[in-house]
Amino acid sequence: MSDTATFAQARKQHLKVLNQYIPIVDRVHGPRHPEFHEVRKIFDAVVLKMDQARSKHPQLEEEFSLLRTITHNYHIPDDVCESYEAVYRILSELDEAYHRNE
Repeated sequence: MSDTATFAQARKQHLKVLNQYIPIVDRVHGPRHPEFHEVRKIFDAVVLKMDQARSKHPQLEEEFSLLRTITHNYHIPDDVCESYEAVYRILSELDEAYHRNE
């Protein structure tokens, strides 16, 4: 993804993958990484706000701040699969695109 991608572009490109991966990663890695349960809850809140905002720019500062805190700035643990890595990478890209377009 381009460094100049808008949040709307990043959302369109990544939301389907996140909706698919996050529940699976939560089920598989949640027992050893309980913080991922919180990641899933926050992601669900992000999706809800995006749906409610429709074409407007949703207010997600708090959610992205919480995600950065919980994930230690999207640091990927050593003992996880590629899907877990992809979730953190994509969330980080969405976070960056969101703040670039404020």
